[in-house]
Amino acid sequence: MWYNTKATELLGIQYPILQGPFGGNLSSVELVATVSNMGGLGGYGAYTLSPQEIVDVDRQIKAATNKPYNINLWVSDTDAIDGTVSDEQFEKTKALSKPYFDEAGIALPAKPAPFKTRFENQVQVILDVKPKVFSFMFGVPSADILEQSRKRGIVTVGAATTLDEAIYLENAGVDMIIASGFEAGGHRPSFLASAEASTTGTFVLLQLIKEKVKVPVIAAGGIANGRGVAAALTLGADAAQIGTAFLATDESNALPIHRQMLFSDAAKYTMLSRAFTGRLGRGITSRIAKDLLYQKAGHLPFPLQTTFMAPLRKAALEQEKWDMVLFWGGQIAPILKHTKAAELMKALIKETGEYLRS
Repeated sequence: MWYNTKATELLGIQYPILQGPFGGNLSSVELVATVSNMGGLGGYGAYTLSPQEIVDVDRQIKAATNKPYNINLWVSDTDAIDGTVSDEQFEKTKALSKPYFDEAGIALPAKPAPFKTRFENQVQVILDVKPKVFSFMFGVPSADILEQSRKRGIVTVGAATTLDEAIYLENAGVDMIIASGFEAGGHRPSFLASAEASTTGTFVLLQLIKEKVKVPVIAAGGIANGRGVAAALTLGADAAQIGTAFLATDESNALPIHRQMLFSDAAKYTMLSRAFTGRLGRGITSRIAKDLLYQKAGHLPFPLQTTFMAPLRKAALEQEKWDMVLFWGGQIAPILKHTKAAELMKALIKETGEYLRS
């Protein structure tokens, strides 16, 4: 059968369909459980959570499904040297952003407090709670972490945006690799070269990786229906990961206006920007992203830029200034049809089978 792949065997799932794990409080237990209970692999993005919050979320997921699921972390969760920036850099960012804060009628925030990486504490929880799958972005965990995962029966999955990154992940001993094309919504998880220099499309990247790498490969980016899944499998993928289509469902933790925007005409236009978080990511085109497209040096390093922009995001949402808000989304958004995760899963399974049989 079309759904019997190396990925389904390794992950212990029925269908090679993975739900993208959304960070930034966009994931939900309900969405993870829905996808996993229907034979796919639900995913929860936990990089912003404290260790205790990860424990709590994992407990809720286990109560909602007895099927495999994925918890995702960011290996590199800060770009700030010593967790902070100079006063000079902060003043540049304030000057660049002041017109937007003035328009929203709010004061510029104080310099963000120094950020301390949380990855080591977070990953210890992953090893303790033992989800079936531990996926990660922005790098590769240490050899010790990968070995401990292996001993606990946890499948490790790393994200690559280039062939070099995929080879690096395989050499490190990762079990599976996500080929993350530049069409995808959300942050670009590049780690060997700059994100701007790592913008290969999904299906090209997939074919490059399959030529050089032996571990199973998951295609991600620009896939939202059965036709896309079938195309990925035909080109050699062992599974497809779908983000934007699941983000747009009622079960995700995205704001109602975010989900509405993904089904609106605005979703026809997306762009890559650092303006909102300090790291390059794709979302629906906004005025701020366009205005600041060539102002990379004026942004604070991740995640300090996120902290700095948070009051503006809150004010813009309250005032319904949608062109000042970042709504994550991929290039495939204009073809979205389903607002219910179960209906989306049923359609993905049915359509993929029909395309591959024909």
